[in-house]
Amino acid sequence: MKYICNICGYVYDPAEGDESADIAPGIPFEDLPDDWVCPVCGLGKEEFEPEE
Repeated sequence: MKYICNICGYVYDPAEGDESADIAPGIPFEDLPDDWVCPVCGLGKEEFEPEE
Protein backbone atom coordinates (compact mmCIF):
# COMPACT_ATOMS: atom_id res chain seq x y z
CA MET A 1 0.00 0.00 0.00
CA LYS A 2 1.21 3.51 -0.86
CA TYR A 3 1.12 6.34 1.66
CA ILE A 4 0.79 10.04 0.85
CA CYS A 5 2.10 13.04 2.80
CA ASN A 6 -0.80 15.30 3.83
CA ILE A 7 1.42 18.36 3.62
CA CYS A 8 3.30 18.16 0.31
CA GLY A 9 1.71 15.24 -1.54
CA TYR A 10 4.81 13.02 -1.69
CA VAL A 11 3.82 9.38 -2.14
CA TYR A 12 5.84 6.66 -0.40
CA ASP A 13 5.69 3.59 -2.63
CA PRO A 14 7.08 0.44 -0.96
CA ALA A 15 7.94 -0.95 -4.39
CA GLU A 16 10.39 1.94 -4.84
CA GLY A 17 11.57 2.58 -1.27
CA ASP A 18 13.34 5.87 -0.49
CA GLU A 19 16.82 5.97 -1.96
CA SER A 20 17.61 9.31 -0.27
CA ALA A 21 17.20 7.66 3.15
CA ASP A 22 18.73 4.27 2.20
CA ILE A 23 15.31 2.58 2.41
CA ALA A 24 15.42 -0.42 0.09
CA PRO A 25 12.54 -1.29 -2.22
CA GLY A 26 10.09 -3.71 -0.63
CA ILE A 27 9.98 -2.06 2.83
CA PRO A 28 6.34 -1.46 3.90
CA PHE A 29 5.49 1.98 5.31
CA GLU A 30 4.77 0.41 8.71
CA ASP A 31 8.35 -0.90 8.86
CA LEU A 32 10.05 2.43 8.17
CA PRO A 33 12.18 3.67 11.08
CA ASP A 34 10.35 5.92 13.55
CA ASP A 35 12.73 8.77 12.67
CA TRP A 36 12.09 8.53 8.91
CA VAL A 37 10.87 11.81 7.43
CA CYS A 38 9.31 12.84 4.15
CA PRO A 39 12.15 13.39 1.66
CA VAL A 40 10.34 16.41 0.20
CA CYS A 41 9.08 18.44 3.18
CA GLY A 42 10.91 16.81 6.10
CA LEU A 43 7.87 16.02 8.24
CA GLY A 44 7.39 12.73 10.08
CA LYS A 45 5.39 9.59 9.44
CA GLU A 46 2.43 10.95 11.40
CA GLU A 47 1.69 13.28 8.45
CA PHE A 48 1.09 10.35 6.08
CA GLU A 49 -2.16 8.56 5.25
CA PRO A 50 -2.85 5.51 3.10
CA GLU A 51 -3.39 6.51 -0.51
CA GLU A 52 -6.83 5.58 -1.77
